[in-house]
Amino acid sequence: MTLGQIAGLIAALAAVVLVALCAVPLLKLGGVLDEVRKTVRDVDESTVPILEELKGTVVITNGEISKLDQVIEDIHTISEHGTVVTGQAAQLAQTFTQTVGTPMVKAAAFGEGVRRTIRRPKRRKRRSQIDNEAAAAEVSSVDNIDRQK
Repeated sequence: MTLGQIAGLIAALAAVVLVALCAVPLLKLGGVLDEVRKTVRDVDESTVPILEELKGTVVITNGEISKLDQVIEDIHTISEHGTVVTGQAAQLAQTFTQTVGTPMVKAAAFGEGVRRTIRRPKRRKRRSQIDNEAAAAEVSSVDNIDRQK
């Protein structure tokens, strides 16, 4: 064996060792890829039912939202009707005040004036009676003084 053959043999053995060393990580990478494929399959199998359940939930939620839209429209209509009723009640109160309230206030004021007018003479009589009694007392005391003299 010549020196060139020995060198070629060493080079060939080195190449085999190099290929063997590279094959180990590739085999491990193949195992990792197999595990990844299994995991993806498991995820696929478990997410399909979850996605179907989610789809059902979204359909139910959309139905409830459409009902909520109807409720909101009804509330808006009720609010508009309430505004109309409030306006009409204000107009009715104003009409009532103008037609009944003002004459009632005037009648009450008239009644109060009549009541005060009726009471005044009684008070005057009392005052005049007091004045008359005081005057009579003075006259009688003057007469008594004159008689004593």
